[in-house]
Amino acid sequence: MNIGDPAQDFDPFHHLAELEAEPTGLKQLTDEQIRTWSLEKKDRWWLKNVYRGNMPQLTLRSALTGMFLGGFLSLTNLYVGAKTGWTLGVGITSVVLSFALFKALSKFHLSKEMTVLENNAMQSIATAAGYMTAPLISSIAAYMMVTDTIVPMPMVMIWMSALSLLGVLFAFPLKKRFINDEQLPFPEGRAAGVVMEALHTGDPKDGVFKAKLLVITAGLSSVVTFLKSGPITEKLRIGFFHIPEYLDGWVYKFASPSIRGIELRNMTVRPDTDLVLMAAGGLMGIRTGVSLMFGAILNYLILVPWMIERGDIIGKMRDGVMTYSLKEITFWALWGGVAMMTTSALFSFFSKPKMIIDSFTQLFRKRAGDSKRDVLGNIELPLSVSFIGIPVVGAIVVYLGHMFFGISYFFGALAVPLVFVFSLIGVYSTGLTSITPGSALGKLTQITFSAIAPGNVTTNIMTAGITSEVTSNASNLLMDIKPGYMLGAKPRQQAIGHVLGIFAGAIVAVPVYYAVFLHNGPQNLITNDYPMPSATIWRAVAEVLTKGLSTLAPSAQIAAVIGALAGILLEVARLVTRGTFLLSAVGIGLAFILPFSNCLTMFLGSLFFWCAEKYIKNKQSTSHRIFVENQDTTCAGLIAGGALMGIAVTLVEIFVLNG
Repeated sequence: MNIGDPAQDFDPFHHLAELEAEPTGLKQLTDEQIRTWSLEKKDRWWLKNVYRGNMPQLTLRSALTGMFLGGFLSLTNLYVGAKTGWTLGVGITSVVLSFALFKALSKFHLSKEMTVLENNAMQSIATAAGYMTAPLISSIAAYMMVTDTIVPMPMVMIWMSALSLLGVLFAFPLKKRFINDEQLPFPEGRAAGVVMEALHTGDPKDGVFKAKLLVITAGLSSVVTFLKSGPITEKLRIGFFHIPEYLDGWVYKFASPSIRGIELRNMTVRPDTDLVLMAAGGLMGIRTGVSLMFGAILNYLILVPWMIERGDIIGKMRDGVMTYSLKEITFWALWGGVAMMTTSALFSFFSKPKMIIDSFTQLFRKRAGDSKRDVLGNIELPLSVSFIGIPVVGAIVVYLGHMFFGISYFFGALAVPLVFVFSLIGVYSTGLTSITPGSALGKLTQITFSAIAPGNVTTNIMTAGITSEVTSNASNLLMDIKPGYMLGAKPRQQAIGHVLGIFAGAIVAVPVYYAVFLHNGPQNLITNDYPMPSATIWRAVAEVLTKGLSTLAPSAQIAAVIGALAGILLEVARLVTRGTFLLSAVGIGLAFILPFSNCLTMFLGSLFFWCAEKYIKNKQSTSHRIFVENQDTTCAGLIAGGALMGIAVTLVEIFVLNG
């Protein structure tokens, strides 16, 4: 799971815990063997018991399928990321889709079914492509907003590809220690491995059911999204099928609900019909959903009306009526939310010193019986590739940072060693929890460069972009390789596949990003439909670190201080209660940046799936099979269908109907 900035509490695979606990056909060492065996002995055991030899893996069809699916699924992350700040793992979605595709082709004798290792290579490519969107909704977007310039598209493609490639090179020296030796769980990767094993060796009917469910939910969500477009339904003369974006239109025909004289809809307080956000809420879980709702109520129903009345939030006259857009509201509100998320992330990060220390000591620790002989030398990616590639690609990144973004060579070179330190920490955290602490690591970089490059906002943003994105890519690659290790794949081929995914994501996602989000210029990136919370946070942190709190309105300064203290207190409560405390600082803080309508929809999604898991007890019922047993598939289908149609509808409205 990757996070543009918000989401250390977002665990999209919490509902797979039961699945992971079930016995599978996968062979694995016991905890005792992991603890006591030497690396050489583990590698020999894996070679004898797990490795599948020359079973087809990175074939032409798995590569093309992975690049095709990954390219399209990267658009779902673009859509969801622009709305929520999160980027979602697309591995399981791509696994089910490719399994269904080649199952269908085999029935018509057009192709053989994919092998489990081909499917694994395909998901590695697709996942790499899906995660490529993270800089577009965070550091790059923040840079363009701060400088009010549109970075040329080829430059962005090259920059993102270089950072991702550097992440691959940093990952492989860590693979031997954290996957082969320590055998960290990498829960999201393990979930993908379990799903692939079940699809290819379990009851074929179960795999077909997952595929049908994915297609049906995607179709439902895409139809709803299509019918929500007023211009398109009007053009096609099917306006009677039009689904309103918001459900409060009929209310305002009879009354004008308001607080302190401000209509609720003027403050984004209105229910909407976005199935994508409902599904995202289902993946987030009830804790994040409740936190979002709590933060939205506090912000939009209490603080925002108060600040409007005080004159600290200033609206604009539109058609003779004073209105307040999300941009005007968040200009005040984001400081308390950003402070809360920042102190929460940093406190959570430093509250686990053992994990930080272990990430270094485990890397260099020797076990009894280890020798210099590499049993898997002909299968692993040669370490010489990383040892040669890191200085070369690192130098290229430093050069590109100077040429593209004006980062001095000294500051760029300083950021690269930080990547090694942060990659160790990030990979270890991802291996244990599936959560890469990109938020905390990015903030640490921003704090560092605010001290050594005071007043330089762009350097602050883009150096943090280097450390955060490279660390995330290194962690995500090892997450992809984990199911390959479980299934007996060749990691060398997965590394090549990951690189293919990087290019696929860049080629597809970047042009669509420019067409959809930048057609009105960088200052109009933030809208009610696409609030760009990650980019807002990156920019806000950079500005406050380089300019100081004194530049803010007094009430915003007070909100920032209170938010910072609240973030620490909420993390303390979480630690004291061992994670059972209901409220999340990340969820509450994010609600100060997202529209109220988004928070409400995601809360309702999390509540629906929580109720389904709690109250649908009959495991033989269709509802249990859809909403509990296959919650991830249901949510993935709703997200994929709605997000892809949302992108398509936006493009049609911009270039066809308005062109």
